[in-house]
Amino acid sequence: MRKRIAFTGGGSAGHVMVNLACIPHFLEEGWEVAYLGQENGIERDLLTDFPSVRYEAISAGKLRRYFDWKNATDPFRIGKGVWQAYRFFRTWRPDVIFSKGGFVSVPAVMGGWLNGIPVVIHESDLTPGLANRLAIPFAQIVCTTFPDTLRHLPKGKGIHLGAIVREELKRGKKERGYALCGFRPQKPVLFVAGGSLGSARINQAIRNNLEELLAHFQIVHLCGSGQVDERLEQPGYKQFAYVNEELPDLLAITDVVVSRAGSNAIFEYLALQKPMLLIPLSKEASRGDQILNARSFEQQGLCHVLMEEELDDFSFRQAVDNLWHQRTDMLNSMRKMEQRDVLAELLHLIKTARR
Repeated sequence: MRKRIAFTGGGSAGHVMVNLACIPHFLEEGWEVAYLGQENGIERDLLTDFPSVRYEAISAGKLRRYFDWKNATDPFRIGKGVWQAYRFFRTWRPDVIFSKGGFVSVPAVMGGWLNGIPVVIHESDLTPGLANRLAIPFAQIVCTTFPDTLRHLPKGKGIHLGAIVREELKRGKKERGYALCGFRPQKPVLFVAGGSLGSARINQAIRNNLEELLAHFQIVHLCGSGQVDERLEQPGYKQFAYVNEELPDLLAITDVVVSRAGSNAIFEYLALQKPMLLIPLSKEASRGDQILNARSFEQQGLCHVLMEEELDDFSFRQAVDNLWHQRTDMLNSMRKMEQRDVLAELLHLIKTARR
C-alpha cells in the first residue's frame, strides 16, 4: 500500500513555500499527497504545478488580534474546519501530516490529532505565530528555523533545523532574467519585494525615488496584486504583480534586495547571498515577528534594517545607498554561515514521525 502524506498551511505565500519544497520529493518517492487549504486561498493557486496533489478545501477562521465582529463567528468556522478535516482524515488516513502554519492549519492539525495521525509543524519565525501556538499541543515535532525559538516551545518537542530553501531558486539563469526584464548586464539590479501581497509603503518609497534610483540601478519591483502602475513603465524598471516560476531567474540577476522581513524570504536571500535592506512590518500591522527576524539578521551582519516608522523618501534613499556601499561586508558575513542540507533533515523527520 502506498504511503500518504497531508500538507497544510496558507493565508500567505510564506505559509506555503516550505510545503512546495517538500512535495516534489514525496511525489518522486511514490507517496500519495493531499493538501488541506481554504477554498479560495493563495495555497490553491500555488499548487497548480502539482496536478496529482489532491486538494481538500476546509473552513477556517482568521484568528485576528484586533476587535472585529467576525471574531464572534470565527470559532464556528474553525469548528466546521475541524469536522471537515476529521472526516477527510478518517477515510483517507495519511501516515503523517505536515503543517507550515497560517490560520487554515489549525483545524487541519486538530482534525488529524483526533484521528491519531502524527503531526509535524514547521515554524519559520523567531517566535511562534498564533496559529502554530494553537496547533503545537497537537503535534509530535516542531521544527524551527531560529535556534532561539526552542525557548518558546514545550521541552523536548522542538528541533532546530534551520531554513528550508527551495532548490529551484538556485537554478536561475541570468540570461533568462535579463531577457525577461529587458535589462543589460553592465548595470546593477535592485530587487524590491513587499511580500506576497505587496506593500503600499514600499511601493510608494520606490516610486517617489524612481528617478534617483534609476541613475544607479535597474529595478525589479514586485508590487503585489493590482498594484502595478503602467504609467511608470520605462527602460530599467520592470514591475510584476507577483512571480512564481520567474523568481529564480530574477534573483540570478539581482545584486541587492529591498524586502519585508518574512522568515522564508530572508533566508532564501541569505542562501543566494543577496545583501538586504529589510523593512519589517510594524507592530501596528503585525505581531512584531518580522522585526525580530530582521534584528536577528542585523546582529549577524547579514542585512540593514529600516523601520517602517522611520521610512520616508530621504531615509529610503539613504538606506539603499548604505546597502550598496556596504554590500561587500554583508557578503563576507553570509559566506561564513554554516551550510547544511536542511531539507533532507526535514524530510527524514517527517517520514519517521510517530504518534
